[in-house]
Amino acid sequence: MAIFVDLDVMLARRKMRSRELAQRIGVAEQNASLLKSGAVKGIRFDTLAKICEALDCRPGDILDYRPEKEGGDVTPLTSGRHRCRPRARRRRWSSDR
Repeated sequence: MAIFVDLDVMLARRKMRSRELAQRIGVAEQNASLLKSGAVKGIRFDTLAKICEALDCRPGDILDYRPEKEGGDVTPLTSGRHRCRPRARRRRWSSDR
């Protein structure tokens, strides 16, 4: 999908850490960190509204649409950053180790 979360940019503009945002909107710090890194597949509208209220912004300031090219690649940002990165996999440890 070609929709990206640019929450990290807005947090930097507001000089706010994800920990403080998590406290203001009532989510776990880990969830705020996942939102900040863009490693989420969706967000509830009420959570988005709380984020916008806490950061005094609009949804368009946080969410960005970048059209996909034919090869499945996403058009990079004009600043040269490339936000399309795979999500990290968690290791699963078996109990018999």
